[in-house]
Amino acid sequence: MKYGGSMTSAERVKAALSLKEPDRVPWLLLLTMTGARELGLSIKDYFSSGKNVAEGQLRMRAKYGHDVLYSFFFAALEMEAWGGEVIYCDDGPPNCGAPVIKSPEAIETLSPPRIEDSPSLLKVLDATAKMKEGAGGEVPVLGVVISPFSLPVMQMGFEPYLLLLYERPELFKRLMEVNEEFAAAWGRAQLKAGADAICYFDPVSSPTIIPRELYLKTGFPVAKRTVPAIGGPLAAHFASGRCIPLIDDLVAAGIGAMCAGCEEDLARVKRASEGKIALVGNLNGLEMRSWTPGRAEEEVKKAIRAGGPGGGFLLSDSHGEIPWQVPDDVLSAMSEAVRKQGRYPLEAEG
Repeated sequence: MKYGGSMTSAERVKAALSLKEPDRVPWLLLLTMTGARELGLSIKDYFSSGKNVAEGQLRMRAKYGHDVLYSFFFAALEMEAWGGEVIYCDDGPPNCGAPVIKSPEAIETLSPPRIEDSPSLLKVLDATAKMKEGAGGEVPVLGVVISPFSLPVMQMGFEPYLLLLYERPELFKRLMEVNEEFAAAWGRAQLKAGADAICYFDPVSSPTIIPRELYLKTGFPVAKRTVPAIGGPLAAHFASGRCIPLIDDLVAAGIGAMCAGCEEDLARVKRASEGKIALVGNLNGLEMRSWTPGRAEEEVKKAIRAGGPGGGFLLSDSHGEIPWQVPDDVLSAMSEAVRKQGRYPLEAEG
């Protein structure tokens, strides 16, 4: 299971997260829906059980040789635990139905769902445990928590949440208390089930969405409370949003890795983050849908040259979810390119 390297995937990822050079650049191929295609199931049927997702993840890892198993199903799954509806489609990620918070005043009586009473969350824990067992300790399992600060976009809708953020500070504070309690419990449950690290999805905190000045008063204190409450290794992910202005803030919050947005200059992000925090990124998943295998190889090579020198770099897409439409030959080409181009010491650009 070493796929041509001298380290296991777990050793490789650990070295990169420790800001060191492993035997090669770790390859985080964050496949979700693609497992349905691998098993010959519809997306809805695939996500109907933890067993399906675990089998899909293990099969895809055997096929592409990437360095992580991903227990993330889809973002709307957390809202299902809060009583929300999930809307499935044939060729894309499931989405949320109507917001579960119908008015700001409803926040006053809101309480977090219990993990043990949430069938959707229990499926993820089952998948996590099965992946952990199937990997035999050689491949890390990555779980996901939607940050308490970003979850309200799904709970109540984007515009109502922004109005709450600016105009109703007491209700915002109450919502964060409830969401932080849930996020901490959900993260701890995944770690207990076998996840080795948690991806903290927090797109609203990105300066792509809100100014850093507002983040420092809102999302930053939330992260500083939630990260230690979860209690395991965390990577911040902004779902393609920009991250450079937040580097020192993420370090102060106790976060060990961050994902760069696809529109950021990866070499610039590397210079800003080097020696402080591990860097993940930043292949463009949307553009990936139209790549040829040759284009895939060139994009991998370019990203490794920008982010790889000195270590502390893990190659991935910038959004945290590979689109359904990305062809198998492109996924294979990227995986082969990492093994070819990503071995340390890296080849000098020529």
